[in-house]
Amino acid sequence: MAKEKTAKEISVFEEELLPHMDALKTFAYHLTFDDDDAEDLVQETYLKAYRFIDKYQEGTNAKAWLFKILKNAYINQYRKKVKQPTKVDFEEIISYHDTDDKSKTNYLDLRQEIFQNIMGDEITTEINNLPIDFRTVILLCDVEGFTYEEISKIIDVPIGTVRSRLFRARNILKEKLKSYAESQGYKDIRGKKKKSESEEE
Repeated sequence: MAKEKTAKEISVFEEELLPHMDALKTFAYHLTFDDDDAEDLVQETYLKAYRFIDKYQEGTNAKAWLFKILKNAYINQYRKKVKQPTKVDFEEIISYHDTDDKSKTNYLDLRQEIFQNIMGDEITTEINNLPIDFRTVILLCDVEGFTYEEISKIIDVPIGTVRSRLFRARNILKEKLKSYAESQGYKDIRGKKKKSESEEE
C-alpha cells in the first residue's frame, strides 16, 4: 500500500516540481515528436515524481531530478517502439575533444554568431533532425542550460561523453545552419551593409 504523502511533501511537489512542467513538455516533444506522447511522458514523469517525492531533497536541483525521471521513462516507453535509437559511435574517435581548449572558445563564438542570424524554427528543425543522443545533449545543455555534470547524471554517461557528443552535435548544427544562412543571403546582406556604410562615410 502506498504511503500517504505529508503536507510538506505535497507542498514541495507543488512549489518545486510543478513549475518545470513547460520545460519538461518541450523536452518530451523533442524526444517523441508527438503531442500526445509528450503529454503522456510528462504525466508519467510527474506521477513517478509524486510517488517518490520522499526521495527528493527539498531545495536541490528539482529540474535535473525531473529530467532524469523523464529520460528514463522515455527509454522505457519508446525504445520498444523504435526498436533501438540511433547509436552514437563518435566518442572514441573524437575523445581528444573532451578537454577544453582555445579552439572550443573560437568555435562557440562562431556558433553564436550564426545562431543570432537564423530563424528559431530553422534551429528547431535541425535539432530535431539530429540523432537522439546528440539531440538530447543539445537540448539539455544549449536549450535548458544544464551543466555538463548535471547532463552526465541525467543521461547516465561520463562527462567526457557529454562533451564529445556536444562537440559533434554542435558541429553538425553549425554546418547545417551555416549553409542555411548562406542560402538566405545573410552573409551578403551583412557585407553589403558594411560596404554601403563605408561609402556613405
